[in-house]
Amino acid sequence: MNLSLSSSASSSASLTSSSSSSSSSSTGSWLSGIVRGRSDRPGTVKMASNSVGSGSGDFAGPVVRKNQYRGVLFKYGSKPMQVAFKTGDYKQQVIFIGGLTDGFLATEYLEPLAIALDREKWSLVQFLMSSSYSGFGISSLQQDAMEVDQLISHLINKEDSEGVVLLGHSTGCQDIVHYMGTNAACSRAVRAAILQAPVSDREYRATLPETAGMIDLASSMIREGRGSELMPREADPTAPITAIRYHSCAHTWEMMTCSVRTLVMTN
Repeated sequence: MNLSLSSSASSSASLTSSSSSSSSSSTGSWLSGIVRGRSDRPGTVKMASNSVGSGSGDFAGPVVRKNQYRGVLFKYGSKPMQVAFKTGDYKQQVIFIGGLTDGFLATEYLEPLAIALDREKWSLVQFLMSSSYSGFGISSLQQDAMEVDQLISHLINKEDSEGVVLLGHSTGCQDIVHYMGTNAACSRAVRAAILQAPVSDREYRATLPETAGMIDLASSMIREGRGSELMPREADPTAPITAIRYHSCAHTWEMMTCSVRTLVMTN
């Protein structure tokens, strides 16, 4: 399915050629190290002049205008959520893995990145998985890793991929680390991994006053065999979250040590 991916109808302001060129140039400086050795092929689209335009005319650039991409939408798994969007029609892909609550069009740098990748004959793949948007609270890193593997398998078997680069943003970095540790069959197709803005959900939650009490509740629910049940809304107002997922995101060694000390003193 060929289409344009856009965040909203109101986001129609065109990027100028100079801004898109400078952004893609800076992106290409680090990207060239990953894709080195690939020479330009004749007939390549000249992105500097027509990758971003007014929306009229016929061109093959990956970015039509701000927040609007040109590419192909496809399914990579059996679940309704498992869809992906790919710019360009190349044999190598950079797969963007977003953080908590992310989905399509998650960061501003995806536009210049798509343009820079197109120059190097690489496609940019954005995708949705079970944990996208508000689904993170009922999913897990294990589930994310399985779905990343499904996507790579699809690219290899259906798109004749010759290799992928994983680009993780925020919690997406944790997904990459977990996936590469699984030694899944398709992980051998990963040529490089980029961890951009990695974060610690546990360190963040440790700053919240309600976390200690919620960890105790989650631990109790897990011990009672209710780890897949939802926590109270106060645990995470942004999305429903299970006890086992909350415990995974919030429990730290320092808190565990404190709990053990309290238990010893009580006894």
